Amino acid sequence: MGALSRRWRGLLAVFVLSFAVLGWIGREIYLAKPPIPARVISSSGQVLYSGEQIRQGQSAWQAAGGQQVGSVWGHGSYVAPDWSADWLHREIVGLQEVLAQKQFGRGFAALNAAEQAAITAQVKAEMRRNAYDPATDTLTVSAERAQVIALLARHYSGLFGTDTALNTLRENYAMVPGSIRDADDLKALPAFFFWSSWSAATDRPGETNLSYTSNWPHEPLIGNTPTAGAGMWSVASVILLIAGIAAMIWYHNAHKDEGDPVAPKADPLFKLKPTGSMLATRKYFFVVIALILLQVVMGIVSAHYSVEGQSFFGLPLAEILPFVASRTMHTQLGVLWIATAWLATGLYISPALSGHEPKLQKLGVNVLFWALIVVALGSLLCGWVGTQERLGTSFAFWLGNQGLEFTSMGRIWQIGLFIGLLLWLLLMGRALWPALKQPGESRGLIAMVFLSAMCIGLFYASSLMWGQRSHYSMIEYWRWWLVHLWVEGFFEVFATAVIALIFSRLGLIRSSTANVAIVLETIVFLFGGILGTLHHLYFTGTPTAVIAIGAVFSALEVVPLTLIGFDAVAMYRRSKAAPWVAAYRWPILCFVAVGFWNMVGAGLLGFAINPPIALYYVQGLNMTPAHGHAALFGVYGMLGIGLMLFCLRGLYPRENWQDKPLAIAFWSLNIGLAMMVFMSLLPAGIYQAYHSVTSGLWLARSAEIVQSPVMHAFVWLRVPGDIVFSVGVLFLALFAWRLLLGARRRAAELAAARA
Repeated sequence: MGALSRRWRGLLAVFVLSFAVLGWIGREIYLAKPPIPARVISSSGQVLYSGEQIRQGQSAWQAAGGQQVGSVWGHGSYVAPDWSADWLHREIVGLQEVLAQKQFGRGFAALNAAEQAAITAQVKAEMRRNAYDPATDTLTVSAERAQVIALLARHYSGLFGTDTALNTLRENYAMVPGSIRDADDLKALPAFFFWSSWSAATDRPGETNLSYTSNWPHEPLIGNTPTAGAGMWSVASVILLIAGIAAMIWYHNAHKDEGDPVAPKADPLFKLKPTGSMLATRKYFFVVIALILLQVVMGIVSAHYSVEGQSFFGLPLAEILPFVASRTMHTQLGVLWIATAWLATGLYISPALSGHEPKLQKLGVNVLFWALIVVALGSLLCGWVGTQERLGTSFAFWLGNQGLEFTSMGRIWQIGLFIGLLLWLLLMGRALWPALKQPGESRGLIAMVFLSAMCIGLFYASSLMWGQRSHYSMIEYWRWWLVHLWVEGFFEVFATAVIALIFSRLGLIRSSTANVAIVLETIVFLFGGILGTLHHLYFTGTPTAVIAIGAVFSALEVVPLTLIGFDAVAMYRRSKAAPWVAAYRWPILCFVAVGFWNMVGAGLLGFAINPPIALYYVQGLNMTPAHGHAALFGVYGMLGIGLMLFCLRGLYPRENWQDKPLAIAFWSLNIGLAMMVFMSLLPAGIYQAYHSVTSGLWLARSAEIVQSPVMHAFVWLRVPGDIVFSVGVLFLALFAWRLLLGARRRAAELAAARA
């Protein structure tokens, strides 16, 4: 007990100190972020843009889809360009041409090597010189650069507008004509793109060859190359990873637990009678399956737009469901169904653990269900309407699509979801309270479930921390609090604790062992995971300390994932501990799959892009969705499905259970995911990475590469995996449908017998 108490204190210390550092880094980002000048002027005094136009341009881009239509500073979707890299390269080439004509009377390509070198040096000096004057809050550019900026402004305004000359390019980018309709927004959009590329190229005050984005993106024409710190901290992260794995192996071998107990002769949960509130969670799980089906459809449509930017096998689908809408729904639905499965699990297990059904608990569960339905459908519908009707920046921010990946729903829906999470926390807490007060070996596990639920409920408030005109660096800082800490952090702790409770209640592991293990695992995970959030922020206008801290702790974040195979093997062994355990075969195998994808998707593919030197070249390429699909569905999705199956096992008569569709679903989902990742996304990312390293990110994300025959082949190679995966989803839906029909048939038979 003394050792356990020390570990709880250690967990508290890790939690407090890590968030103190993360908060300090947030303050440093706020102080060091790229300035938004009040005015951008030419050397002749002509005003090109105002600071308000830069902010308005950011809001206009977000309202048009934002991170669902290309990316800025590498964060967003992958069919359209990264606008900061695209503008930067176009501006460099345009400035080379203007200076060549002015000084030599010929185009840049017609110059000899010495003349080209002279022009290139002038362009580099112009682009890297920080001409922002904080005293007057003014950024000054040369007359020649102002000329190029004006040309680029017409290009981007036409692209997001209705310029018919750009129809082919627009289709390559999976965009539709008139993405932005408001004339002032169209005029302001280039201001934001210019500012984002200026921040990526100009030197920070007092520095040489170090931009606000730490020289990202790779652009050799002006010396935007990796910093020494990116290389050194990458080496340090690899060394720390190896050392961390060695330490974990040593600890694992030096601290042998008591081993699993002898399995009970019968299922301890066989006679568990669901309470009213537990039965009320059944509808949550059927909604989960419906959302999975819809997400798969949106994923297929979005992937196909990589080949036909405005059509689906010749059908003009983009007229009613453009890429921006389908991809927004695809990413948002993934978070919604996974969260719904886990929330329903919490509501189901709370009375089961405590044996206590609070008054009006069933009513609370039902109210929460319909509240979640309103938030889910309302956010999806309003996001689609906003995309179709282009209702402006205020509608997009408050009700429609904020244009931020995984956090796209409007602010009203975010507030509604936050209130719903607080209601969920209240319902769980009042049901768990008797168990929390009662001494026993399981109390530590129950406490961990409740504490992680508290973090899930309270930390969603991070989605409310930015405003409509917030600085983009600060939006990214808070957005990753939500995406990384909320989804990848506290949900994982919650699920791990729930799984440990399930196995302890089944008598397959000792509660005392699980108590110690879960606290230690949480310490190890959060020690790297909280500050590991910073690896998403290397190049988003943050100070260089972010690279150092992010590299170190993101490497430590991977350490427990590389050894999670031990848990997977142990779980598989427990599935054969006694004949009755076969009733839980598929939930347990889902947990085993989680262990596999944690190693491969989160660990292997995650660390492949986490070191600064790697992410410098591959941020914004298909290496990221390869990791994202394997980790999000493979880990969190399979966890959600496993928890759902465990709950459904106790909610429906066992004679209605059918293993065959579940077997097909399980293997199809995992094989299909592997095919999708390793036959399509990963090879496409490696192909793009080659061009990013050799030429620059602008080329890797250009229509020339994204719409090349090689990339089209990789897109089509995704089809077999998508088909296999879809078969798995359909059989999961078939299983649920038969379960529901069987329950209704049994209810009808009982009613007839009573009559």
